[in-house]
Amino acid sequence: MTALLEQRWQQLRSDWPTGAKLLAVSKGHPAESIRAVAAFGQLDFGESRLQEAIPKQELLADLGLRWHFIGRLQSNKVRGVVRAFSVIHSVDSLALAERIARIAVEEDRHPQLLLQVKLREDPNKGGWSAEALDQAWTQLKSLPGVSIVGLMTMAPQGLPLEQRLGLFQDCRALADRLGLPECSMGMSGDWREAAAAGATWLRLGSVLFGTRLHQAPAG
Repeated sequence: MTALLEQRWQQLRSDWPTGAKLLAVSKGHPAESIRAVAAFGQLDFGESRLQEAIPKQELLADLGLRWHFIGRLQSNKVRGVVRAFSVIHSVDSLALAERIARIAVEEDRHPQLLLQVKLREDPNKGGWSAEALDQAWTQLKSLPGVSIVGLMTMAPQGLPLEQRLGLFQDCRALADRLGLPECSMGMSGDWREAAAAGATWLRLGSVLFGTRLHQAPAG
């Protein structure tokens, strides 16, 4: 397993785009695979389910990894996620951002937040429209206990690659207009298009880890 992981890692790094960081999406993969990838120098890992992530974090506590929450965040899981993750990529409403901020202050934590935007019609995903984000921006900037550092977006299923490039460019332009440095966009099937559009975080799972051992629901 380690040899195959190293082969995939080397292939990724051989043509890695300048300015982009790899978020290794480890959901559905065991702690031993994460440890193997960490040995190559990878420190940032993404999980989407709190119950799955906590045991892995405990097993890997000696490595000093940085954990990113990338799944849909339910309000009743916010405290656990704030305690366990230093970056949250899926903040899709003002109410959720306010709840995260309040709990972060209570827990003496200071997570970085990326706001999930939906810039194309997609019934399967939530997120801010550009207009809604503009309306809430003053309130978002004033929230205590958190740092809003960027935007996150996902392409609708079935969207052609050339249209994904346009979506990613729109996300980058919106982030630039708001003065946000980070854009989390692009996954295993479209990361090159996302990188070309200015992504700073590329969320890659299957091209690095292979097929998931199980499909983890959000939470």
